[in-house]
Amino acid sequence: MIPATAMLPDNIDVSIVIVNWNTREILRDCLTSLYANKAGVRAEVFVVDNASSDGSADMVAQYFPEVLLIRNDVNAGFAAANNIAIRRARGRHVLLLNSDTLVHGAVITNSVAYLDENPDVGAMGCRVLNADGTVQLTCSAWPSLANLMLLTSGLWKLPFLSFLHGYRFDSWKRDTQRDVDVISGCYMLVRSEVIRRVGRLDENFFFFGEETDWCRRIAKDGWKLRFAPVGEITHLGGGSSGSLNQRRDIMLTQAIVRLHYKHSGILAASLAFAMLFIFNASRLAFWQLASRMMRHPKGAQRRKHFAGVVAGFAHAWPKAGRA
Repeated sequence: MIPATAMLPDNIDVSIVIVNWNTREILRDCLTSLYANKAGVRAEVFVVDNASSDGSADMVAQYFPEVLLIRNDVNAGFAAANNIAIRRARGRHVLLLNSDTLVHGAVITNSVAYLDENPDVGAMGCRVLNADGTVQLTCSAWPSLANLMLLTSGLWKLPFLSFLHGYRFDSWKRDTQRDVDVISGCYMLVRSEVIRRVGRLDENFFFFGEETDWCRRIAKDGWKLRFAPVGEITHLGGGSSGSLNQRRDIMLTQAIVRLHYKHSGILAASLAFAMLFIFNASRLAFWQLASRMMRHPKGAQRRKHFAGVVAGFAHAWPKAGRA
């Protein structure tokens, strides 16, 4: 039997990489939508399964034999799993696509055409919808210490301080093209030339932060990062990270601290760490009060959550020698 890779043409437009961990049914829906809507591009599709226990890999092998399936023995994390496929990718571009997405219309075809027509753009994202059809606020500015302070303090929520809403571009409807600092990894199309120049994803980021770091490195190499309304996908959210809870919050904090350590040094990382600790500790204090004095129906559950985050917060500091 001829291997699937041998039957593919050498002039592949895009290598599509999907990392999966226990998302069997939504992965099936993702692949179904992908194969129904990739006409017009020469594509190879990788699924990297991170040691799922729900039969995801067997489902792919049975129903999507054309997929280049990679079975990991352990959960290698998002960055490392993507890199396994990126090393084998033969496309002129590489598309990172989450397993909990649905591809609509000609978005992939149009995205490839957009990069081909804009040689100064190193990576791009498209319009992303929530499950209810509303626009998801993907793409953002760099998570600087100032932006982190706005987020943790809650000041960004104040409607009369609209000038503070620049980090997430809240007022932008995602209906015009725009240069951004960070493109969401749920749909991120990157030139293979760019990957050869700046390297693959940093595997020190296990989950969260890897695409932000990649975007920073791409921008430092002189490329533009662009949002373009070339089409839409739906991002269901939750996916592989939906069940992480306290561990998820600690991993997210670790990613933010690592980003500041890597790109701005130990002082910036220490300030980010302190701000996020204060944020979680203040939420713990609030929900302790709410559960005991105000009898808030969700108070005990949220108090337990933030207590767990605060108790494990030391793990949010990047390990020595890996920042």
